[in-house]
Amino acid sequence: MAVLTAALAGVTMQGHAQAGGTQAAGDPLRAWTNGNDPAFLEVWVKQRLDAAKADVETVLAVTGSRTVENTLRPFDDAANELTVAGTNAYLLFSLADAAALRTKAQAQLSVISSASTDLNLNQKVYKALAAIPSPADPATRHYLERTLLEYRLAGVDKNDATRAKIRALQDKLTSLTLTFGRNIADGTLKISASKAELDGLPEDYIARHHAGVDGSYELTTDEPDVRPVLNFAKSADLRRRMYLAYLNVAYPKNKQVLMDMLSTRQEMATTLGYPHFADYAVADQMLGSTKNVEALLHEVDESSHATAAREYEELLKFAQRRQPGLTGLSVADAGYWDKQYQVATYGFDAQSVRPYFPYEQVQAGILKTAARLFHVEFKAVPDAVVWDKSVATFDVFDKAASGEPKKLGRIYLDMHPREGKDKWFSSAPIVSGIRGRQLPEGMLVCNFSGGTAGEPGLMEYDEVVTFFHEFGHLMHHMLGGQGEWSGAGGFNVEGDFVESPSQMLEEMFHDGAILSSFGKHYRTGETIPASLIAKMNAADAYGRGGWLQRQLMYATYALQLHDRAPGSVDPDALWHEDAKRFSPYIQLDGGHYYARFTHLTGYSSNLYTYLLDKVIAIDFFAQFDKKDLLDGPTAMRYRREVLEPGASKPAAELVTDFLGRPQGFDAIRKWMNEEFTNPAATGQ
Repeated sequence: MAVLTAALAGVTMQGHAQAGGTQAAGDPLRAWTNGNDPAFLEVWVKQRLDAAKADVETVLAVTGSRTVENTLRPFDDAANELTVAGTNAYLLFSLADAAALRTKAQAQLSVISSASTDLNLNQKVYKALAAIPSPADPATRHYLERTLLEYRLAGVDKNDATRAKIRALQDKLTSLTLTFGRNIADGTLKISASKAELDGLPEDYIARHHAGVDGSYELTTDEPDVRPVLNFAKSADLRRRMYLAYLNVAYPKNKQVLMDMLSTRQEMATTLGYPHFADYAVADQMLGSTKNVEALLHEVDESSHATAAREYEELLKFAQRRQPGLTGLSVADAGYWDKQYQVATYGFDAQSVRPYFPYEQVQAGILKTAARLFHVEFKAVPDAVVWDKSVATFDVFDKAASGEPKKLGRIYLDMHPREGKDKWFSSAPIVSGIRGRQLPEGMLVCNFSGGTAGEPGLMEYDEVVTFFHEFGHLMHHMLGGQGEWSGAGGFNVEGDFVESPSQMLEEMFHDGAILSSFGKHYRTGETIPASLIAKMNAADAYGRGGWLQRQLMYATYALQLHDRAPGSVDPDALWHEDAKRFSPYIQLDGGHYYARFTHLTGYSSNLYTYLLDKVIAIDFFAQFDKKDLLDGPTAMRYRREVLEPGASKPAAELVTDFLGRPQGFDAIRKWMNEEFTNPAATGQ
């Protein structure tokens, strides 16, 4: 909500040199280039903060008329310094191998956040920006107007005492947010399983675990261990134990952290004149009000409820035929029975595609797909200095124009789990782009299997979809980060539009031509059969109503945590209430999902984003020629009208520019009830 947030607070360096070339130790844009030394990080952050301070002094030193060049430019430089500092420190907080470095990064993030809050509440800077005549350039005008809005939402117009209170509340929120995430990253749990309980799991899964002296196998709550158990283990008890362990990774620690976060957010909202934090959090979003959010949730519920109920009824009847006496399905069993249903109904075994999707092959295929779709080229940078040796680095070049390809920026792929690393799947900026001065850089953080010698990292099809999704964020950052202002890149669009490009890219996964281009058997080299792709698509179309209902559950829960007095909130009772409303599955006692629900720190009450952006994304994808997804004219039009503008105009305009109208619900309703050709039904 503020001009700069704790996790993504950031900066550049004096001189604002180009990024993306060969790295050297001490590169001022990168905090990890001096051996991941905690002491160096502190020195590096101070250099960024000093540079930001000098830029602010430049803003305030102007004695004549205010202009874009003498005021907005040095302000953007100061904001950029803070952004680079914040993104780099957050990177090391989330991904550094050494606990000491993660601890130092956590402390430095608090320092950076405090400096960002100071800038957000600096009345002299705000008045200087407000004195700039409305710029003629539309992108610059929008950036200035957006900046002034964020200043007002930060409380810049309050008196000294109120601003001091806001500063203290913001510092407290930063500390709580970082603690919440650190508890999850450091909270891996382990469960024990007998050899018999591993029945149904993939052979390569069992092979990478080893029996102890007592014959039992030790499994962890890291993603590569969890998902296969929930999807394939025949033992219902193992699925239950794994599910509960996964939900309790940061419990009970994060329950109190969450409650403190809710009360601090509420105090922030009332201090700024809003009845509840949910009203404050949506004020600068596309939807603009909680009333509009509630209307969206109602519309999605009306559209998906009946379909989701039918899907569950079919699944339950199927499970009851296989296991007489079942009266309902628990949340721990949902994935398993879903996979069994896919085999029986569509002839699709989720394990059957895994040999065609070894990790390195998938990575190469996604790069190839993105290169064609977005008219870019990826070149590996094997000598890049990285924070961990497993990170893959690529420079991105523009091939849309004639002549020598122009470098657009750099991406880093940190794709496999390790101790202390962030446990989730995400994409984030490292460096913002400024046209002619600084190239954007971004990272992909995932937790897929593979990455070690002899481990092919065979991926499930939904893991490949996740890869496509997160890569969509990176391309938005690369292509949308070529503008004049560091604060107007792809990651700076309204928070309830930021998921649209990534969710649109997910839909490419259904295309047979795309899949066959990289889906090759890791042992034989055989191309994934067209009949298998057809079965996969048919199976994947089942359950979309249920997916929308789950997103409604998450969005409603996040909203309700923030639209009432925190003292009246029982996070466990509220979770069960919303689960009962939106999910037909039996909830398990003893699970505390909110304790590892990191979206509550990033999106707060605005988790409806995934629903709104799915509606937009499916509408976007419907404009593509399904017979020519990658090379047809729509791909370049999508790049030009949706991705390249970044945050240089309101997101609603990006939507209407591409669609020729506001987003509608017709495409999502069609998508939800879409049926692909089912080879199993035709005997293929």
